[in-house]
Amino acid sequence: MLKPQQNEFRELLSLDGLWHFEVVNETYHDDISWTQRVSSKRQVPVPASYNDIFLDTDTRDHVGWVKYQRRVRVPASWAGKRYFIRCDAATHTGRAYINEKLVAEHEGGYTPFDFELTELVNAGGESQLTVAVSNELTFETIPPGKIDILEDGRKKQTYLHDFFNYSGLARSVWLYALPKSYIADATITTAVDWNQNLGSIKYQIETCSDPSGSGTDGRVIVKDEDGNAIAEAEGFHGSIDIPNPHLWQPGAAYLYDVVVELRSSSDNSVIDHYHISTGIRTIEVRGAQFLLNNRPFYFTGFGKHEDSPIRGKGHDTAYMVHDFELMNWLGANSFRTSHYPYAEEVLEYADRQGIVVIDETAAVGLNLGVTSGRFGYKAPNTWEQYNEKTRAAHERGIRELIARDKNHACVVMWSIANEPASHEEGAREYFEPLVDITRKLDPRPICFANIGMATSEKDLISDMFDVLCLNRYYGWYENCGDMRLAETHLQADLMSWQKKYGKPIIMTEYGADTIAGLHSAGVTPWSEEFQAKLLDLYHRVFDRVDAVIGEQVWNFADFQTSLLVFRVDGNKKGIFTRDRRPKAAAQVLRQRWRVQGKGEVV
Repeated sequence: MLKPQQNEFRELLSLDGLWHFEVVNETYHDDISWTQRVSSKRQVPVPASYNDIFLDTDTRDHVGWVKYQRRVRVPASWAGKRYFIRCDAATHTGRAYINEKLVAEHEGGYTPFDFELTELVNAGGESQLTVAVSNELTFETIPPGKIDILEDGRKKQTYLHDFFNYSGLARSVWLYALPKSYIADATITTAVDWNQNLGSIKYQIETCSDPSGSGTDGRVIVKDEDGNAIAEAEGFHGSIDIPNPHLWQPGAAYLYDVVVELRSSSDNSVIDHYHISTGIRTIEVRGAQFLLNNRPFYFTGFGKHEDSPIRGKGHDTAYMVHDFELMNWLGANSFRTSHYPYAEEVLEYADRQGIVVIDETAAVGLNLGVTSGRFGYKAPNTWEQYNEKTRAAHERGIRELIARDKNHACVVMWSIANEPASHEEGAREYFEPLVDITRKLDPRPICFANIGMATSEKDLISDMFDVLCLNRYYGWYENCGDMRLAETHLQADLMSWQKKYGKPIIMTEYGADTIAGLHSAGVTPWSEEFQAKLLDLYHRVFDRVDAVIGEQVWNFADFQTSLLVFRVDGNKKGIFTRDRRPKAAAQVLRQRWRVQGKGEVV
């Protein structure tokens, strides 16, 4: 699953911009109905979630399908090539039509899908592209949800994740061309022989060949950051040695350019090539340590969200760069892609900036007990409600996440779920096959984010994972405002996990809702002073527990949620406001991470 790329053999055109837009309020039974002309009177930008762009609540809260439509012209110069369209994301289900023909369907709102146009349109010709997108979630989707029909006939979507269910084409759409024979995929892994100071880049290349063409051969060239070729190898799989390698380090990223070439067997001419930026680094979990380049690494950073005013989950390069600047200002060295895969541009930028990433699937909400506790009723067993189709969707999400992100140096761990009901009967049967699949797909450590109700005594699955990631809210959801009791309970909790498993522990969520500008001399909940004091409390405890190897505050910035009585304009746990203004707690983190250097490599 290679991201489209522009070079002398590959062409790339952005289809971003204004598309014609229509909310679908009826049931279509044939492709002709789905592809009827959409009026140009209502347009929507791509990439962006559509929900907050318009002012009517019917559009914002719409449950079901919408249609995006535009005209697409394949350049005449592309004759003789194969041409495709790629949607970087359609949240949560996408259907693509060329003229009146359905050409692609995809489930999973945060990973891309491609479809070929070569046999459907001619180079130089213009076609109608329609992309239908549904935001509906059920017990058979990831993330899960439930749809009820209200008494007036409207659909109401209930979902179990605490962030707004933004929908639409939130990432870019591309038209691209490839040679008749082309590089379809490439997998890069790296290793280091510390005794000989020798790095290695292992590669596996997959191709798609033109049946009418000659045979092909593979070649790989490695270039340094100055563009100098320093090593090469022949074949579609192998390993290249790099003496005295420049390592990819947190905060000091060095990226080699791995040039994958496809050559004609008849005359050895290059017929396709693809560039992959690669960092040589090693990852190992040893006892209660997480080793990055054979040195203990301490995670400092955040759980984040793709969330900004008006755009919703729409990818925004300016926000992305500014967010990384703010993380650097604080001294953060990492983040988790809570609770779904982020745009691939984010990972590319993390590769370049030396920011460590825990890459997470969209498996959030697999816990019916969260809602029941909130509203005071007894929930059914989670794993009796979700079924084999749910797990199949979950597995597909894992496969697509790893297929897309496997070559990113910044990704050091896969998180396959956030706060599942890991303490309920049936959890192990659900997760064991998913753990096995993840390990077969990639050698990186794996984890999941554990919820507080699944204590070390009750949890049924943590022995299968490499790192213990804990989400805890002592002092907020539990022992609210009681700092002494919160500190006692937090330390007891962490010590119980350390004693039982002896594995590394990362606190992947901790914090409190905070209203920017609300101050209190008495350090009361919701005030900026309370948030700062609560973080100090957690940090004292972390420093007492040897197995704690990381702290990621929830959340980087305030973000939008569904309209609930205890959420006033969204979740306010951000260290920054939604428009990225720092709260007082930012200075607490800056002092700990940057001034004291808590996250520096030992």
